[in-house]
Amino acid sequence: MKSITCSVLLIGILFCTLPNIAQDLAPKDAAEATNRLMIDPNPLTIKVGETQKVQVRAFNGANEEIPDGKFSFITLRSSGVVPSSGALADSLGNITGMSVGTYNLAVFWFGSGVFLRDYLEVRVVNWAPSKIALNNMPGKAMEGSVIPLELEVLDEKGVLIANAAPAVTSSNPQVAVVDAFHQVRLLQPGKTRITAKLGVVESTVNLTVTASKVSNIKLSASHDEVRTGDVVYFKATTFDQNKEIEVPISYSISSSPTQSLSGAGAMVREDGAFVAERPGFYTVNAVAGGQVASHSIRVVERDVTREIEVVGRGTVTKKHTTDFWLWEGQDQRDYAVTGTFSADGMAYFWDITNPADIEQIDSIQVDARIVNDVKLTEDGSVCIISREGASSRKNGIVILDVKNPRDVKILAEYNDRLTGGVHNLFIHKNHVYALSNGQHYEIINIEDPSNPVRVGRFEIDNPARAIHDVWVEDGIAYSSNWNDGVIMVDVGNGVAGGTPANPVEISRSKVVGDANHTTFPFRSPSANKFYVVAGDEIFPLQWLSKGLTETLLPRGYVHFIDWTDKDNPKEVASYQVPEAGAHNYWVEDETLYIGYYTGGVRVVDLSGELMGDLYKQGREIGYFVPRDPQGKVPNMAMTWGARPYKGHLFFTDMNTGLWSVKVKPKQPDSDLPVNVQD
Repeated sequence: MKSITCSVLLIGILFCTLPNIAQDLAPKDAAEATNRLMIDPNPLTIKVGETQKVQVRAFNGANEEIPDGKFSFITLRSSGVVPSSGALADSLGNITGMSVGTYNLAVFWFGSGVFLRDYLEVRVVNWAPSKIALNNMPGKAMEGSVIPLELEVLDEKGVLIANAAPAVTSSNPQVAVVDAFHQVRLLQPGKTRITAKLGVVESTVNLTVTASKVSNIKLSASHDEVRTGDVVYFKATTFDQNKEIEVPISYSISSSPTQSLSGAGAMVREDGAFVAERPGFYTVNAVAGGQVASHSIRVVERDVTREIEVVGRGTVTKKHTTDFWLWEGQDQRDYAVTGTFSADGMAYFWDITNPADIEQIDSIQVDARIVNDVKLTEDGSVCIISREGASSRKNGIVILDVKNPRDVKILAEYNDRLTGGVHNLFIHKNHVYALSNGQHYEIINIEDPSNPVRVGRFEIDNPARAIHDVWVEDGIAYSSNWNDGVIMVDVGNGVAGGTPANPVEISRSKVVGDANHTTFPFRSPSANKFYVVAGDEIFPLQWLSKGLTETLLPRGYVHFIDWTDKDNPKEVASYQVPEAGAHNYWVEDETLYIGYYTGGVRVVDLSGELMGDLYKQGREIGYFVPRDPQGKVPNMAMTWGARPYKGHLFFTDMNTGLWSVKVKPKQPDSDLPVNVQD
């Protein structure tokens, strides 16, 4: 074992939001518990863009103010300890509302040998509405059509008010009616006024409904029999007698699923794309100009499940294990490196040449509390590990010579502009992309690994910015920026003229849920599409005080963004395991491998076009939940990430270490169990 130093900070990095943090922050004795914070006002209500100061004071059990204290804030989502940019706080107690919502600010107070914490609830509200826009309401449309209104409500500052719900009415209900979901149904020829009103603000569009010219509709499907999860395209062609005409089409579904479950078990988009979650017979209806056409298809079980069996383990039960990386050494043997969390700065090196006999061959200890990320250069000669919680407060990265993984040597430390901590990093073409204090990433040239040189930086223009991870492929960096979503940046691809020294943003995509934690790009040959996988990470707020329990488990799921058009990304699908939370993942050969925290390791079929809920479609190939009574937390899985490698699947679990399993070939007519647990 090599060592730089082995001292660590008392208080860890809260950005990681994991169970040991809660244990470390718990009161140490009853006397300390009598101390308290006073936060005034609490709760605080402010408008978007406004700033208001709160007062933070500490008192002891005798109600005497404790002097000479300092305080700090971490803004948290109301649903979890994912850092949020909805409300910003500075070191003086000035709170600024950034986006509408309710946020919990964790308040930490240090002074006179006392450490206290409490929460400030910040309610950020809109300014009064000032304008309503009916963006897609035409002045003329054909009877029999249905127009789903696209409403925008702007406030006094010209900012869009999210989730505003104006009342919408038609002045002539015989001509057109508006339902509770703001869909305008055109009933017969005539004139009417469509009015949207919110408070004293209203907007009106005059509408003329013309007689239908549609005499009949022809509806066809790209396939008549498919599996669950396969996308079928329906095409509706409308005619005026024998002449083809173009008019808006509305689609709907009627179904007879073979399972006795409620609901259609399917969805159809406005472009006619259809996907089913359950086997059965489905009929898609196309409606235009008062005419209807229907077409039925049969959907069968996807049937992709396979058995997963345990092959070997590299056991770590005294410390929490974090990320890992696999590589083929210069001696043609196979190796792995794993990090540790909330521990003593350890990283372990393993020989995995025989996946059934994983052998720890070396370790290294650095001045850190968390070695969260570990990565290798493309040639497998240099390993870089990240540091958080260093006693020196320098943090940064440590560069290692791993030409001989049985005798790892330290080449250099680098902490310029990285002293706030490096949570994640990536290596691409002799450049390191290292997160700096969860706000941006620094780009460091390591052509000479003993003499790293910073050459560039990328950060977004948002004072409330936050970033969790970055992945680089083909000269394009994909960063996970929490509520700012996924950001695609040219760092050498050339598509936008970017280089490592001059990174240039290409485009970005918001992600449903605003908790984007990790990103992985992949191309689907079978669908001829380019996708980006973007996952959530959400933890219950109570973790900060109660730690991990059966009722306070991680949540969040995996989103799929169709980024085939680099300028027009669209979120199209999801994979959601009930009662569990996603973490890191890998895609290879149109198969997704996920570390799903308490849900274990999951293997998912990504073949074909992706649309809808992949979990409900039966795309899950199999799963394995690692449990060990001797684990860091006994019998509780907290699977970190997974990666296929040379015919085996390797993954790390926070409580048990490194695992090797085998996804066995499909066995027709086999009654073997699909999901195997240790």
